[in-house]
Amino acid sequence: MMAESLNSGGCNIELPGTNPKLLFNKAHEEKMTKELISLHLLNQSLNRLEQRVNMLEAQFHDLQCAAGELTQRLEIQGETLVRQANHDNMWISLLEDRFNTMELNIFYSYAIEMLSFLHSQVVRKLPNMAGYLPTFASILRNKSKSHEISQVWDAVLENLELQEDHVKTLCTFFITHCYEAKYYTPSEREEYVDNISDMILTVVKNHTLMKSLLCAVKILEKKKTEKIMDNPKEKS
Repeated sequence: MMAESLNSGGCNIELPGTNPKLLFNKAHEEKMTKELISLHLLNQSLNRLEQRVNMLEAQFHDLQCAAGELTQRLEIQGETLVRQANHDNMWISLLEDRFNTMELNIFYSYAIEMLSFLHSQVVRKLPNMAGYLPTFASILRNKSKSHEISQVWDAVLENLELQEDHVKTLCTFFITHCYEAKYYTPSEREEYVDNISDMILTVVKNHTLMKSLLCAVKILEKKKTEKIMDNPKEKS
């Protein structure tokens, strides 16, 4: 009969593989090996998971940046479309207003004088650029390219209490009617109408054009008054 040990001549003889200590050590080593393998596999899995998370974070960051850029472009395009729609509506509205010859010529004269006055004010503040800015249109073209011109332009508008939309409206009116309208001098205008502001309020239906013309009249009349005060002889 097999036993863990045999008694032979008073000596205990152990059979191979039956030592409890060796069996315990072997079992412990096998357990440790399995645990090390499991830990190694777990670390590998965690590393792969961490790499995956980092990759997803990078992709998410890229998507956020792309979404931000797309949103910004869409906002810019939306603002451009709104401005274009407003501009188109202004053109249509201006064309819908019907003026008689005298009214058209008077409004046209104030518009062209206002634009000419704006040009002179900008050039006066930039004498070194006078040759570079020969016309009012040249100011409009170059103010977006030159910070100096843009600053002076904004300062002139602020000083005159004039808004950019007023200028755009006057430009649109000028372009719309320049082929059919005739310029009236200040003395000629006075012969046709006593109170230009009342005439504008009565005749002009387009609210934007009305405000723009009223601003132009106010500025030009103030300029005329200041000129007379500086040169009293011109009053006569």
